[in-house]
Amino acid sequence: MTTQALELPVQIECRSEHAAICQQADPNLLTKIPDQFPILKKVLADPERYKVQIQLSQIVRDEQLYPHLISYRLFVDDKRYFYPASTVKLPVALLTLEWLQQQQQVTLDSTFHTYASRDSQQMVTEDAMAKGGRPTLAHYIWQVMMVSDNPGFNRMYELLGQDHINQLLHDKGLSSATINHRLSLPMSAEENRHYNPLAFFNAEQEVILQLPARSSSTAYLNTLQPKLGSAYYQQGALINQPMDFSDKNRFSIQDLSGVLERLVFPELFPPQQQFQLAPEMRDWLLAAMLLYPSESMQPNYSAHGIADNRYKYLKFGGEPTELPRHQRWLNKIGSAYGFLTDVGYFIDLERQLEFFVTATIYVNANETLNDDTYEYQQLGLPFHRELGEYLHQQLSSKPNQHKPDLRRWQALIDQFVQ
Repeated sequence: MTTQALELPVQIECRSEHAAICQQADPNLLTKIPDQFPILKKVLADPERYKVQIQLSQIVRDEQLYPHLISYRLFVDDKRYFYPASTVKLPVALLTLEWLQQQQQVTLDSTFHTYASRDSQQMVTEDAMAKGGRPTLAHYIWQVMMVSDNPGFNRMYELLGQDHINQLLHDKGLSSATINHRLSLPMSAEENRHYNPLAFFNAEQEVILQLPARSSSTAYLNTLQPKLGSAYYQQGALINQPMDFSDKNRFSIQDLSGVLERLVFPELFPPQQQFQLAPEMRDWLLAAMLLYPSESMQPNYSAHGIADNRYKYLKFGGEPTELPRHQRWLNKIGSAYGFLTDVGYFIDLERQLEFFVTATIYVNANETLNDDTYEYQQLGLPFHRELGEYLHQQLSSKPNQHKPDLRRWQALIDQFVQ
């Protein structure tokens, strides 16, 4: 096996005050890629074409097993736009759970009806995938985290609204966050600032909370004002000019990674920057990210032919395959406009290994958007798979003086898998 050193601009940040922790940083971690990872090498050798950005956060434990992070950033630039797609579902789900905890009567299992006050809006009072066809926040969030459900995200977006979402994310130190539209619905920027009336019901079908139609007066535009591609399709017509993403959602790589870091290790952040979740609520959400679709009883995704790796890009992306049960990838993916993005926390229960990775790649050779001709299978998923395998090999080979106690993850699996 040959290895070719790549001259790559890796930026290293030791997020610890302990010199002994910082000394474990490896400046060569992302610069020597073996030939067994040809797609990874190809992409890293042409970062402008593939708009690639990678952040790896190595987790180093001290004597008390407290986690410290050493972050490696490759081509990461907060001013370099990528379309975050479904990755924005994770922070919105976290804010929804925070909102829920502030309610007096509404619970995860309260029936949740969404109505329409404008022609562009959708009315939803039943869901075929939900138990008894009854939509609830529990069902929507489970669907969002398990199978990246767009309607579930849209219901949370309509519940919270742009003002609440953007203000709270900024308050938590996630300054790049710009959430200004539903997903997979052809609505104008103006229509996306209007939110459906909705109601929650108790077990006796009595209304326990009702919210009227609401709207935002502030336009949360993407301040980068990015334009991508050389042409795009709109309502079936080809427009021969770059597509403007100024009114699209935005999240930087560092902030996207920061969302998951706040969930897994809230103790690393000041209280005002944490997502304030009760332990049982936090464990429930983590279980939705930890389990594979085949392990979910309700909904039963196996009956719908959903492969375990369908929404796991890093290390597992590509053709359907059986995934190792001792390895888990707690993640959120995004796929749209030629961008494939994955943010996650990887654990290997056998090797007692853990690390964070956030990575995005753009695979759109013809530079035409909305034509559904992207190289997801040929380049995007193999890139994520090879990146994950490479990092797993590299970090597994490093001495780990204080191994993490990962038994809580196995306990969560045992709790939710009957």
